[in-house]
Amino acid sequence: MRTRTISSATATATAASATALAVLFSSAALSLVTAAPASAATAVVASPGGLVADGGLKRVFVGDRTAGKILAADYSGAVVDSVGGVSGVSDLALSADGATLYAAAEKTHEVVALDAATLDVKARYTVATTDGPTHVAFAGGKVWFTYGDQWDGDLGSVDPADGSVTLGLFPQPHPGVWGAALLDTDPSAPGLLAVGETGLSTDSMAVVDVSGSTPQLTAWHNGDYSLNDGIGDIDLVPGASQVLVNGAERAAYADGKFKAAGAYPSGHRADIAPNGLVAQAKGAKVSVYRPDTTAPVRTYDTGMADMIGAADLAWAPDSSRVFAVAESGSGYTLKALTDPTLNAPTLTVNAPSTATRGKKLTVQGKITATVPLPSGTKLQVTRTDLESPDGKALPAVTVKADGSYSFTDTPPAGGKVTYEVTYAGDAEHTKVTASDKVDVSRTKATLTVNKNGNVYGYGADVSFTAHLGSTYKNRTVEIWANPYGGDKPNKLLKTGKVNSSGNISATVDMKRDTVVTAVYKGDARTAPKTAKSTAYAKVKISTAVSKHYKKAKIGSTSYYWFHKNADPVLTTTMSYYEGRKQRFDLQVRSGGKWHSADSEYFRIGTNGKSAITLEGPGQSGVKARMRSTYVNGSSGDNVNSTTYGAWKYLYWAN
Repeated sequence: MRTRTISSATATATAASATALAVLFSSAALSLVTAAPASAATAVVASPGGLVADGGLKRVFVGDRTAGKILAADYSGAVVDSVGGVSGVSDLALSADGATLYAAAEKTHEVVALDAATLDVKARYTVATTDGPTHVAFAGGKVWFTYGDQWDGDLGSVDPADGSVTLGLFPQPHPGVWGAALLDTDPSAPGLLAVGETGLSTDSMAVVDVSGSTPQLTAWHNGDYSLNDGIGDIDLVPGASQVLVNGAERAAYADGKFKAAGAYPSGHRADIAPNGLVAQAKGAKVSVYRPDTTAPVRTYDTGMADMIGAADLAWAPDSSRVFAVAESGSGYTLKALTDPTLNAPTLTVNAPSTATRGKKLTVQGKITATVPLPSGTKLQVTRTDLESPDGKALPAVTVKADGSYSFTDTPPAGGKVTYEVTYAGDAEHTKVTASDKVDVSRTKATLTVNKNGNVYGYGADVSFTAHLGSTYKNRTVEIWANPYGGDKPNKLLKTGKVNSSGNISATVDMKRDTVVTAVYKGDARTAPKTAKSTAYAKVKISTAVSKHYKKAKIGSTSYYWFHKNADPVLTTTMSYYEGRKQRFDLQVRSGGKWHSADSEYFRIGTNGKSAITLEGPGQSGVKARMRSTYVNGSSGDNVNSTTYGAWKYLYWAN
């Protein structure tokens, strides 16, 4: 309780503090949810350790060098199985029948044989070396591997028939290859190995015939940088006496030597399909070339940082897709790139940004492809608008010889209109779709809400009416009420069609200043419209007086009568809002006039009350009056309109 002293005309004071006890009960609801089957995870490895595809099992095997494990994925790239215990796996190869998977395990110096169907370990072949085995390949009925450091590389083999391991098989006497060389095979030439040096960044390479009891050199190039500036990848070219180096340079071999035989555009890594298609990786892109061409049939963006590793690209044996291991934020991810023989056209659509409804507009664009499109190619056109949300087919448009096209249309509806153009694809091209949007004009709507600026008493039920002018089809209006203050949400009061006069009404309980909004969402020919009306609500104020001994009039004014030493208690009740204060106004009667003694703000308790004690004057004949006031913006908030309480008249008689 606050105390004010009249004689000093100041309010010393204490706010009545009502203690409010609130007990909050909360409960946690437990629900039993049946878990859906988890979808198969995409194959991700910490660092690549080989990549090979098995056509019979329709599986892709990926080595994880860091984890010492091998993942088996389906043709979509989803993991279906895995096995650990292949420490430092660095490369993978499949037997000719696809039944056995061979892995080079660098850390334990083994070639590990696994059942391709189950990933069960069938055998472990120890390689007596301190470096390797590093790369593996299957040719001529044996597993071939390379080993050694950058000064001393060589070739070895494992004969699965008897488990024998033989070292020192590279047919070129020292100096041979430096380091553990790259290996590649070609199913159409099952007795050949391509060998590419890695140790000193030279371009030493060989083709070795391993079909007999002893490996024989078919071709040899001693590294002098005349063909390549270092080798990071090597592939045998099916159906030709050639190797592809670093995904770009072709070298033909004859009479035991190599010579340059053309090139694909610059690449990084490559793999060649049995039908001769070349998949080339560079950066985040994989491009597919037909043999001896320079324009890609298909280019994929892996969406990742970079292609990496000697075996980061692998064709499915049926040439239906390319598998790529590419760097991602969480490691290296297996990607399955489908339809590699289909060229992906580029299609553009250019429509005007704005247009007038009911008037003709022109849309134009172009379709291009690195593999020429058929003559007379037609494109399907679909228009989507407010009257045809599922799309309306327009006449097909024929592409000109230079790939350009154009068509005209008269949009019947306004708003956002989308023109979608599609090429359905053919035996050599994928389907491609592109679109563009036009903002088509609509008639402006007329929408109003009445009672803007009106002020109402606290709790008044006020009916607001929205009026909608003429429209095309839609006659529905929403009415929303948004009370002032962050604790009350914007509330939908009513949704409905306006009456024959264009009106719709909704009632608001005016306990706060409120923004009433009418929303018309438009139709195919009439633009959306929003209208607002802000109405104001007073607070509810009352003041109770105590400690008086009677109530009687002096003249025409009713007074509360007190003994001269009595201390009146004035308790104000006001509609509560967090942080709200009342302004206590006090005036004293002197010389036939009222004189302001003081005004002071006192906090309202959570029960909506504020009690002030006035210290009695100690003398007779003193007249005073007080009132409580809410002042918008000064009483601690702005959610109501300024409201003055009634004056209470006080008289100290004796």
